[in-house]
Amino acid sequence: MTLKRMDNVLIVVDDLEATKAFFLELGLTLEGEQTVEGPLVGKLIGLENVRATLAMLRTPDGQGIELDKFHTPNAVRFGPVDAPVNALGLRRIMFAVENIDAMVARLRDFGVEIIGEMQYGDAYKLAYVRGPEGIIVALAEQLR
Repeated sequence: MTLKRMDNVLIVVDDLEATKAFFLELGLTLEGEQTVEGPLVGKLIGLENVRATLAMLRTPDGQGIELDKFHTPNAVRFGPVDAPVNALGLRRIMFAVENIDAMVARLRDFGVEIIGEMQYGDAYKLAYVRGPEGIIVALAEQLR
């Protein structure tokens, strides 16, 4: 028994279209979208009367982000949408990028909140941005 790779991360969202557009703007591609429902799905995830729309997105190197919009049962929100990065739980996703300044400018024009930017010595430029649903994305450009 050997772990092979991480295939994807699931993010449950309320506004699937806005969140999908955000990740497409970051440079991911839409691999597919479908609605799933029924008792087999419910048994797999431990819920009843499940109906959800899933969108699978991939980074250029093949890593996946699955966005799920639950129609039934309704999604449950824990805490504020704009929770800080030190809130318990999965708080951010980081992507390696080229030309972070251009990426941040493009995201700012797209309407994304820029949380902060910094340069870490002469090794990295970093930026934290908050997209739809309060999702925090970190961007990192390696300088050397």
